[in-house]
Amino acid sequence: LFVVGTVSCTLFLAVNGLYSASDDVIELTPTNFNKEVIQSESLWLVEFYAPWCGHCQRLTPEWKKAATALKGVVKVGAVDADKHQSLGGQYGVRGFPTIKIFGANKNKAEDYQGGRTSDAIVDAALSALRSLVKERLSGRSGGYSSGKQVFEGSRESGGGDKKDVIELTDDSFDKNVINSDDVWMVEFYAPWCGHCKNLEPEWAAAATEVKEQTKGKVKLAAVDATVNQMLASRYGIRGFPTIKIFQKGEDPVDYDGGRTRSDIIARALDLFSDNAPPPELLEIISEDVLKSTCDAHQLCIISVLPHILDTGASGRNSYLDVMLKMAEKYKKKMWGWLWTEAGAQSDLESSLGIGGFGYPAMAAVNARKMKFALLKGSFSEQGINEFLRELSVGRGSTAPVGGGAFPKIHSVEPWDGKDGELPVEDDIDLSDVDLDDLGKDEL
Repeated sequence: LFVVGTVSCTLFLAVNGLYSASDDVIELTPTNFNKEVIQSESLWLVEFYAPWCGHCQRLTPEWKKAATALKGVVKVGAVDADKHQSLGGQYGVRGFPTIKIFGANKNKAEDYQGGRTSDAIVDAALSALRSLVKERLSGRSGGYSSGKQVFEGSRESGGGDKKDVIELTDDSFDKNVINSDDVWMVEFYAPWCGHCKNLEPEWAAAATEVKEQTKGKVKLAAVDATVNQMLASRYGIRGFPTIKIFQKGEDPVDYDGGRTRSDIIARALDLFSDNAPPPELLEIISEDVLKSTCDAHQLCIISVLPHILDTGASGRNSYLDVMLKMAEKYKKKMWGWLWTEAGAQSDLESSLGIGGFGYPAMAAVNARKMKFALLKGSFSEQGINEFLRELSVGRGSTAPVGGGAFPKIHSVEPWDGKDGELPVEDDIDLSDVDLDDLGKDEL
């Protein structure tokens, strides 16, 4: 079965075996993550993985060895981010495996960029632990920081960072929010409101994480509705806290999700995803481009476009535009998107059964299972959309990749964006040829 988007219960039982209760790796879920990691005084190394990811499967034995070596010293955990997408999304996980270090400030995890061997992982953990201990020795707060932050302008008790919740007033609201290209989540609160006080640390912690994960494209703000009564009246605020979402050119909508930092972050990242650019569309110019894209995503969508001499630049760009529109439409699926020119990667075409149907052609490849599905309809928005929609719900006929693995990929020069040129032929010098004598032998 070619599984896309949804995975059966039986498959999870099979592939969830990356880690088990007998390992020293602690399985983390949205249910226990906050208690185990965020509220912990310990240093944590957390791997966000997908069971189908080949790189994750290769990392598993090294991760287990590191966890055993660090037992009682540093906590080592793992999150099935394919199963728990909200938790992966909360920490901006876009590929697998992603490893993060949760140190003194649990609200600001650091990306681990080191090697994937147990030795490298242990070395990085001990280095991070040494930094944590030195911070504590110097008097700076370590361990769990609640993220508690007063909207009126105080700073977190444990550090000197400027608060990330933006205080808005009757005078500053329109200038900052209404004409902004960014997305705003605005809490209308009252200082005396108990529910607002409970929300305060969650909102503050979420603001910091959202700012980091969205590069400031989603902003969390607060309005004291008892002081800024013009805003409260304009937006019909009747109870506290009330949270509204503002996007350019749209009427504000109420946020009716959960009030924990993870709920708030998950919604903010959804809003960011809705407004984010589509995935990058890459030309297959080397083996590394193909393997890195297909290994890191559950599906890679590969198009083989006609030769540049058959379409010219305008024709090719029209095909690329169709692909970009589909990448935008399906960007939440986190698929990889690739293309190549007919004949440039002939072995790849053969392994995917492309060529017999003519060009352009498209295949969706599951690199973990080495299976693919072919676009049988038209290479158009409608045709591709129907093809991808069927795949996204687990339907569609599939076949194994020829040879059971990707073939050799040739390194080629990237397309320069121009019309193609016919190869230049050698000029023939006819100056010494007596044309009148040609053919006399045949008479």
